[in-house]
Amino acid sequence: MKFVVFADIGETIKNSIEKNLIPSWTSFVVQFAAMIILLTVVIIFAYKPVKKMLKKRQDHIEETIKKAEEDKATAAINASKSQEMLIASKKEANEIIANAHEQAKVQSDEMLLATNQQIKKMKADAEKDIELSKKESLDAIHDEMVEVAISASSEILKREVSSADNKRLAKEFVKELSK
Repeated sequence: MKFVVFADIGETIKNSIEKNLIPSWTSFVVQFAAMIILLTVVIIFAYKPVKKMLKKRQDHIEETIKKAEEDKATAAINASKSQEMLIASKKEANEIIANAHEQAKVQSDEMLLATNQQIKKMKADAEKDIELSKKESLDAIHDEMVEVAISASSEILKREVSSADNKRLAKEFVKELSK
């Protein structure tokens, strides 16, 4: 059997720990240089482009937000203008309707006046026609009465009376009848 001496084990562990924990300086410098090169490559080819892309994205988002705020303000202004135009349009429509009612009333009054004037004219014309018919009827009756009077007077006198005498007698007869 082999006996292991603890003193040898301690020395071996100590050497092993020194080798493993503290690397050699050449290995350390090579690894450190590789890490610096790797970081430089990552910064140049990955970090800077990603940072530029993120900056562009941030600028785009800020621009979009600013544009949205401007559009919102423009929309509010347009909405207020639209509201004002709507109110003005309603007012104008009410004025147009009121004017139309007023014009219709004026036209109605004018039509009534024209109709009344036409009725009065027709009434006056009818009264003239009635008066003319009455006069013609009276003249016809007068002429017939004269004829009857002349025939009666001729019968009474049994002689022929001149036309001047007939007219004179007829006028006298009519005057007496009129009284």
